[in-house]
Amino acid sequence: MTNVPTEETERRVLVLAPTRRDASLTGEFLERAGVSAVICDTPATLLECLDAGAGAMLLPEEFLATASSAGIANWLEQQPPWSDLPVLILARPGADSAMVARAMDLFGNVTVLERPMRLASLVSAVRSALRARLRQCQIRDYLVMRERDLEAQSLLAAIVASSDDAIISKTLDGKILTWNSGAERIFGYSAAEAIGQPILLLIPPERFNEEAMLLDLLRRGQRIEHFETVRLARDGRRLEVSLTVSPVRGADGRIIAASKVARDISQRKQAEAALREASRRKDEFLAILAHELRNPLAPIRNSLHLLRLGTGGDEVVHHTTEIMERQVNHMVRLVDDLLEVSRITQGKIELRKEPIEVSTIVEHALETSGPAIEAARHALMLDVPPESMIVEGDPLRLAQVFANLLINAAKYTDPGGTIRLSASVSDHHVIVSVKDSGTGIARDQLATVFDLFTQVDRHGARAQGGLGIGLTLAKRLVEMHGGSVEARSEGLGHGSEFLVRLPLANSRPIGMRSAVPARDGSLPEQRILLVDDNEDSAESLGLLLRLLGAEVSVTYSGADALAAIAAAKPMVVVLDIGMPGMDGYEVARAIRAQQGLNDVILVALTGWGQDDDRALSRAAGFDHHLVKPADIDALRTLLRSIEPARARI
Repeated sequence: MTNVPTEETERRVLVLAPTRRDASLTGEFLERAGVSAVICDTPATLLECLDAGAGAMLLPEEFLATASSAGIANWLEQQPPWSDLPVLILARPGADSAMVARAMDLFGNVTVLERPMRLASLVSAVRSALRARLRQCQIRDYLVMRERDLEAQSLLAAIVASSDDAIISKTLDGKILTWNSGAERIFGYSAAEAIGQPILLLIPPERFNEEAMLLDLLRRGQRIEHFETVRLARDGRRLEVSLTVSPVRGADGRIIAASKVARDISQRKQAEAALREASRRKDEFLAILAHELRNPLAPIRNSLHLLRLGTGGDEVVHHTTEIMERQVNHMVRLVDDLLEVSRITQGKIELRKEPIEVSTIVEHALETSGPAIEAARHALMLDVPPESMIVEGDPLRLAQVFANLLINAAKYTDPGGTIRLSASVSDHHVIVSVKDSGTGIARDQLATVFDLFTQVDRHGARAQGGLGIGLTLAKRLVEMHGGSVEARSEGLGHGSEFLVRLPLANSRPIGMRSAVPARDGSLPEQRILLVDDNEDSAESLGLLLRLLGAEVSVTYSGADALAAIAAAKPMVVVLDIGMPGMDGYEVARAIRAQQGLNDVILVALTGWGQDDDRALSRAAGFDHHLVKPADIDALRTLLRSIEPARARI
């Protein structure tokens, strides 16, 4: 082992990865993070680099089982007393293995990192190891040069004094010996005030036991790295700090003191808290979205049963299809919300407002909540006056509000209870009341009943499942409409009432969107080839287009589509993109490459609807790009606009 390392080599990490690819990726990532990394292809190369100097080693657990590990252990064993080279071992998942335990004994200063791990965690661990190694080297330089020349002490003192970190030395009984400018900046005490004082000056009383533990480890020669804790500043502020504490040995090798490096990580902790808050808001949004997606399924399923029975005539079919499309439109919009990632991070949900009758909103809310009310055999009493009460709002969102309140009333009312929904006008506002004869709400819980994930425990045995987000959603949506929601209850056993206040609108309603497409828009005679690996999707759309007058062929893969083109001679190919095997892009390029097929109209019908997806479809040769589920009116308008002259005869 040579003793001529340079400052540059002592700040580098030596990487021996399981594979050449892993080594290359690890080295590249560390370099991007500002860490000097040297990739060692073989254990022999690693030993050569160790002799030249290193700040830390990054080894895979698999290396421990090789004969070459003994050479590394021997190198580490021959380190001088000041040196305790950090060794980071990338362990396999759940690896409390004998090899790792043995490596901790043989290699000494070992940090075990379990794979897979976040790249940020890897960088943090490597940087902490390099910082710890740097402190070792500083102490080494201090002790060596102290023996040789007093001027070296001044140089090292200048280095310590200029550090942004608090670098403090202390006796083994916890008395402060040195105090740099970084410590003065972080903790607020001058060197004159701090030196000679017990280190407990900086420690909150409830953490005094930490100092006893650290001193005990130091007396045994152990080193403490990146120990995160809380310390006190002179002005009483509690600071988040990361400590690296090392034993200081005298010329005879005995431990005579301790060196402590304290880094203020308050800003980092604040950033981590901000990230956690962003993640919480994202999870909150997804939970609300999932809750909303389930509610429309009840009327859709009921409508399917009605259609399957085949009774009731055209009027029932018309009404049933209106319900189904309205609820499907609701679900499509919710999926659109999910794709708007920027709105998740900003906590925004777009409202599509229009003038709407309150009675119409209530009617549609009952479509969703009716099954729950009927299943519990509740008596539903409606008191909505015949005079017009119009609000400016999103019809689907407001229907969701009242559906949530009605479902909540049904859940917390014993079977056979009473639910009353009434509406009135007061002070330019519509007031809608949903009142039940249920188990009520304790007075001390009225203030938190709208909090996210809150499940009010009404008599314990009546506690309900679910995520506890329905009332939160209702409150936030009402507030987005300029209104308010209030919960009232005389206490447990006395039922509850929820009052929704919404401002009256000045204009007349335009009504809910029609759910049944116009019946006079048949297609011209066209030959259409449908290609989709989802057979139900392809067959149902094919059946619909046939009923509208088109001549339709259906295939379920890209290869079958190319084979069917010669026989079907389609004017239009409606093509899914995300198919296994040959995807839609490949099929489109293959069609465009065939002579005589330039006039075929290619329509992408896919679940991918971002701007990048549309650009890719255009580049592949598609003429149009529609997003699933298909808006039938839009698809029909598109097909009718295609000029027959472009079709291949």
